[in-house]
Amino acid sequence: MLTKRTLIALAFALIAGPALAAENPFVKLHTPEGDIVVELYADKAPITVRNFLHYVDTKMMDGATFYRSSTPPGDKSFTYGILQGGLGTDPKKLFPPIAHESTAKTGLTHSDGTISMTRYAPGTATANFSICVGDQTYLDADPKDPQGNPGYAAFGRVVEGMDVVRKLLAAPRDPTKGVGVMKGEMLARPIPILTVRRIAASEVTLPAPRTQPAEVPAPRPPPTYVTPPTPAPGA
Repeated sequence: MLTKRTLIALAFALIAGPALAAENPFVKLHTPEGDIVVELYADKAPITVRNFLHYVDTKMMDGATFYRSSTPPGDKSFTYGILQGGLGTDPKKLFPPIAHESTAKTGLTHSDGTISMTRYAPGTATANFSICVGDQTYLDADPKDPQGNPGYAAFGRVVEGMDVVRKLLAAPRDPTKGVGVMKGEMLARPIPILTVRRIAASEVTLPAPRTQPAEVPAPRPPPTYVTPPTPAPGA
């Protein structure tokens, strides 16, 4: 027979359960250069976060790489730019593309440390993402014309390891690799993402809230994929 104390504990668990489940998840990207911990905004960008966690939970993201570093022409400070990573376009590694979650709907913005999906056209994002170093709100959807300029789908932020992100942003590039705006921005030796795992909120030390935007130079064009992901045979 259940005691009164047990019944009270069960009732509390039922009440608290949904609230706990609604908390934003955290994931740790483990690289040879250090770890990057990201908070995923499941409450604001559920489709994009669900997709990212699908890759994480199936361990498909293990073995991905950081492969692109984009900074303003001639900049050598590496304090502003985009670090891009993921699984590339190999159809054997990719799940179906997801619907685009515009910042006009999510209310998110591409500030320093934001993780965002890369894509070819809206609705083609799969397993490739970028991390902003410095505020880059030009990647947001145009609030006055979200159809004409849908922007990119922000879905989280780096809460630990921005020093690692900046280090990777400064990694050597191959001047001949890449096509179009990406030429000269591909890393000479892509940095492997050894594992990506969920971690408990209790393991994370959140950064202090920002009081003012970071000072940044003029933005570069937004990152784009050279081609859309190749469909799997027979798809």
